[in-house]
Amino acid sequence: MKDKQLLPRFSDGNSFLYLEHCKVERDANAVAAYMEDAKIPVPCASLSTLMLGPGTNISHAAVKVLADNGCQVIWCGEQGVRFYAQGFPDTKSAANTLKQAFLQSIPELRLKVIRKMYTMRFFEDLPEGLTLQQIRGKEGARVRDNYAYWSRKTNIPWKGRNYKLNDWDISDNINKALSWANSCLYGVVQAGIVSLGYSPALGFIHIGKQLSFVYDIADLYKTEITVPIAFTTVSEGPTKIEPVIRKRCREMFKEKRLLEQIVKDIDIIMSAADKDIPKLTEPLDGESMGMLWNGFANFTVGGRNWGDVDK
Repeated sequence: MKDKQLLPRFSDGNSFLYLEHCKVERDANAVAAYMEDAKIPVPCASLSTLMLGPGTNISHAAVKVLADNGCQVIWCGEQGVRFYAQGFPDTKSAANTLKQAFLQSIPELRLKVIRKMYTMRFFEDLPEGLTLQQIRGKEGARVRDNYAYWSRKTNIPWKGRNYKLNDWDISDNINKALSWANSCLYGVVQAGIVSLGYSPALGFIHIGKQLSFVYDIADLYKTEITVPIAFTTVSEGPTKIEPVIRKRCREMFKEKRLLEQIVKDIDIIMSAADKDIPKLTEPLDGESMGMLWNGFANFTVGGRNWGDVDK
């Protein structure tokens, strides 16, 4: 392969660096973070994703160095609990996005991905032949049981998931707490999704939203992380629930190395139907413009669509 920029930077693992309250500037042919009197070199040549939290400033020259080294930049909330924006890495391969779109658009393959998500979420294999509606029904029952369990454990009354963004005040404290906790989770999940080159919008269970795939992946962790945090916090009765929720989510994400786990889990999920996926991409050289669609079976590598221009 002539153009190494076509290679994704995710081979043996993923390297993330989170910074906050510092200035990121170019340092010779590299990048450094300046915190008060300390200077911290940033290993941009071996770094996959740089996450910039609150209080960070980054120079134009530093962004250019990071881009030259294929390091993706993500602007996020504290410890990644909000996702604000991203700067794309330098890989030109759309292989993961193509794979995601293919899996999402073929009903049989989409169902395989959904089954894998269910198994990973509830540690239970599904009987063969279940429809999407039946799987959703089983999932809903398991989720309701989890809410009921934490309601009994914390003595917090539970009447069901009920909230409206345009009428926030009608929600009870536990529904607000769940929404705040889940919002923190969505930020970390979106960082993991975009770092791998997948689209946050192409979901399998959730569809039609810009964050559909984020909701799919976040569901893997709610019963273990956000639901317990929300019920436990409300049961303790703090005056202000939201900041306590955010702090506990940050601590839990760090303790469980959640971002690292998210990346691993996405790889497993998106490999659920690998044997049924045709090879969608071919190696391209630096002169190629991409591929032209030539039916579902293959693509024409490096083709140029000249329209009606004469030969």
